[in-house]
Amino acid sequence: MNTYNTTFTVKRLWQILLASLLVSFAVLLFFGGQIYQKAPPIPEAIKTPDGDIIYTRSDIERGQNIWQSIGGMQQGSIWGHGSYLAPDWSADWLHREALALLALIARDEIAGMSASDEQLLEMHKVTLRHEMRKNTYITDTGIVTISPNRALAINTVAKHYINLFTAKGESFLKLRKDYAFPLNSTLDAHDAQQLSAFFWWSAWAAVTNRPNDDVSYTSNWPHDPLVGNTPSASILMWSLISILLLLAGIGWIVWYYARQFDVWRSDLEPENGYAQEDTISTTHITPSMKATAKYFWVVTALFVVQVLLGIVTAHYAIEGQGLYGLPLVDYLPYAVTRTWHTQLSILWIVTAWLATGLYVAPMLSGHEPKYQRFGVNFLFFSLLIIVVGSFAGEWLAIHGFIADLTINFWFGHQGYEYIDLGRFWQIYLFIGLLLWMILVLRGLWPALQDKASGSLIFLVMISTVSIGLLYGAGLMWGQHTHISIMEYWRWWVVHLWVEGIFEVFATAIISTLFVRMGLLRVSVATTMILFATIIFLGGGVLGTFHHMYWSGTPISVLAIGATFSALEVVPLMVVGFEAYSHSKIEHEMEWEKNYHWPFMFFTAVLVWNMIGAGLFGFLINPPISLYYLQGLNTTANHGHAALFGVYGMLGLGLMLFCLRGLTDINHWNQKLLKISFWSLNIGLAMMTFLSLLPQGLWQAYASIKHYYAFSRSAEFMHSSVMEGLVWARVPGDIIFAIGVFAFAMFVYQAFKNKPMKDA
Repeated sequence: MNTYNTTFTVKRLWQILLASLLVSFAVLLFFGGQIYQKAPPIPEAIKTPDGDIIYTRSDIERGQNIWQSIGGMQQGSIWGHGSYLAPDWSADWLHREALALLALIARDEIAGMSASDEQLLEMHKVTLRHEMRKNTYITDTGIVTISPNRALAINTVAKHYINLFTAKGESFLKLRKDYAFPLNSTLDAHDAQQLSAFFWWSAWAAVTNRPNDDVSYTSNWPHDPLVGNTPSASILMWSLISILLLLAGIGWIVWYYARQFDVWRSDLEPENGYAQEDTISTTHITPSMKATAKYFWVVTALFVVQVLLGIVTAHYAIEGQGLYGLPLVDYLPYAVTRTWHTQLSILWIVTAWLATGLYVAPMLSGHEPKYQRFGVNFLFFSLLIIVVGSFAGEWLAIHGFIADLTINFWFGHQGYEYIDLGRFWQIYLFIGLLLWMILVLRGLWPALQDKASGSLIFLVMISTVSIGLLYGAGLMWGQHTHISIMEYWRWWVVHLWVEGIFEVFATAIISTLFVRMGLLRVSVATTMILFATIIFLGGGVLGTFHHMYWSGTPISVLAIGATFSALEVVPLMVVGFEAYSHSKIEHEMEWEKNYHWPFMFFTAVLVWNMIGAGLFGFLINPPISLYYLQGLNTTANHGHAALFGVYGMLGLGLMLFCLRGLTDINHWNQKLLKISFWSLNIGLAMMTFLSLLPQGLWQAYASIKHYYAFSRSAEFMHSSVMEGLVWARVPGDIIFAIGVFAFAMFVYQAFKNKPMKDA
């Protein structure tokens, strides 16, 4: 094997992988420490020169907890992170305060002269920018001093928010409808006042210059020329560097793949030739393997519910209060449906992957550990309790039934996208993942003794341990943790856990199965997976920082994120080589037709990895791009194409592989699978290209031409163009839904028509 192994031996690749991970996580932790040290300060008090107190630290911190309890990032966004229908509260407050203060400055300075005088207006804007950008925070006292005029402007904007969240007046009721707020669940005036304190602080951090610098704590985000928030030189420079690195990385990896292409093509075949029969079909189905069937029933149910909630959530962008006239908002408001929709997207995909690990472990080792079935069943019912309990808590919190904010944090709604569930349920889930880790490891352990495939099994085990432990990063913040610090740890879970380690786990599992099926040489599989893991995690670990450009982090975080997020795209550029390798493996023997649809879903993963993660991901990742596009529908476009297109398709493919052993292939409804596969892919393509991408680009145009808050305003979001583009999503959604229900029907028939093989 020769050129391949002489270029990179397995031992050498393990050394490179270990070294790169140690360096990457060391850098990730070091700059995480920088975030702790340089996050925007929370003032002890905001005062006027006369000593009038506008807000206190306790107002801001309690306001953050109130924001979390009503849905947090699922009802608008902070610093661009959250949902897309209601405003970004930081940007919205900032622009409203600027307009109010500009009017007061003009009132005091024009002295009877015409306010339409363009030159005079520009002079007022200079005064405005100087006042809003000046950092008056005193470290020793924790006091921020503001002018009497700015205090008046803050009170003006605060009244707007108090009226909005307490639903006072017809104009605010209309705005609540446009924002898809529930009309009967409101805050009292005191809570609304403290909520406004948190919104003010997030806007203050977005416009106030860092000490001894000319950029704000959020690197001048959001775009708003009125207050001097425009792209800094650092944003432009690191964007150019990221593009340069991307091109260099693509050139190198394409050269390397091309150099090894002929070698890989000749070395894919196992030493003893391709298996002449389906070795998996003769696998003994153990009690614990059989027990995983219920997981796949739940995966299917959650998949269906998630899509139905997605349809309702998308439709709120038009009606605001229901679905085709049905008054849903006071029972299932937007914040609830989006919370459940985003959580279910993670839950059903992760459950499919977890169940695959539990199913495959005894199959690979040929060993059923004692009490394994009990562990699988116990974990299943624990997961059900977590789903039902956390969803109930979120519904109760958003509807205002959990008055105590500490109880809300533990059992209600944390308010942070994808980590919405209360802390109690979060800890319970972490314990469940540790149990899953133990179950998989004890099932795989005997297979580790096989010298030929030991490295491959070891990689599966390492990724299993990482899945169990990395979710613990979500426990690193508390009820009152600074939002910049929370964002750092939240993206450890969303980016490293979901997008990183799970993909390594799934890829390793697939390659191990190909080896077990006699379709791929062990040494080639091991080397290819190690090489892919090095390339992916080499950019992926530090690429986590691209989610935090504007989250109150220093420029150094922006620099690291821009550099390494570009490298995340590099391995996706060779999808053609991977597709060839898959096709080479998948069409060698006649018996492989039994695995046609799992292979088709794996191939779809490659395509959507290129489109969703590659093209749509890099569209928004460079700093200069994300500066204008953060929190617009370009993010939703990337999220749908990458999350379902890559991880969802992968979950369905793994599920079908397991069903191959749990049901009889001869009773599979191939027509339903064909309808499901093509409907899911065509529907997803229509959803992204006909609706989400055009929406995002139209918003981007408005953000660039005007200012960011305008692109998220009710006026813009409910314009005829934007609502028309939302309606354009309907055909794709219908086709996608056909695929979902066809898949659900297939699963039902597969289990109903033929019992599972006896253990």
